[in-house]
Amino acid sequence: MALVHIDGDDLVVVIEGLDKLWTLKSSLTIPLVNVRGATEDPGIAADPKGIRAPGAHVPGVITAGTFHLDGEKVFWDVKDPSKTVVIELADERYARLVLQVDDPRATVALVENALR
Repeated sequence: MALVHIDGDDLVVVIEGLDKLWTLKSSLTIPLVNVRGATEDPGIAADPKGIRAPGAHVPGVITAGTFHLDGEKVFWDVKDPSKTVVIELADERYARLVLQVDDPRATVALVENALR
């Protein structure tokens, strides 16, 4: 699972527990000027992931790490699709972050409010 918070002009994603091992990341910091928005999207878990490199993917169990799809890099950290948030990015290493969070609605509101 990931913790998302705003620190000044940055969006900070902290990866928790063993997910650090699967994603090979402990945190991501993205300038808010490069964040386009956030949505709650439990259905994205059924979409094609692309090529995993590096990371872990066991269908129905975990999708974590960097995935390459249609020329874009997408960061995943999801075990429970019902708690999935997608954060769209511009001019960053990743085109989007697909994250499991404790409260998807609150996370989307946090990101969207920070962008206003």
